[in-house]
Amino acid sequence: MANLDRLMQVKGVWAAGEFSPDGKLIAYKGNISEEHAAMAAKMCAANTLMAEMQTEGYTAFSGQEWVPLIGWALSGPKYSVCVVGNVGVFVKNDEVSFNEVFKALREVAGK
Repeated sequence: MANLDRLMQVKGVWAAGEFSPDGKLIAYKGNISEEHAAMAAKMCAANTLMAEMQTEGYTAFSGQEWVPLIGWALSGPKYSVCVVGNVGVFVKNDEVSFNEVFKALREVAGK
C-alpha cells in the first residue's frame, strides 16, 4: 500500500489516494468523502489509460522518447490532480510546488 501520509505532508496537498488499474479505490486520506475518492479513482484509472495511449502515439510519430508513462496532471483555475502510477493527489494550485509533488509521488509510487 502507498504511503499516503508522506503525500499529505507536501504543502498544498489536501487529499491523496491509491487506486487499482481498473479504477477501484484502494485507500485515501484527506478532506474528501469516500464517494468522492471512489469517483476520483475511476477517473484517474481512465485518464492513466488515455495518457499511456498518448505517450505511445507521441513516441511513434515524433521519434522522441515518451514511454513509459510516468504520470500526468489535470489543472483547473484553483485545483489540480497529479498522478504517478496508481497514486494521486488533489492540490491547491496557489500553495503547491508541482516539482515537489511529482518528486513525492514518484517516491511513493516507486517510479
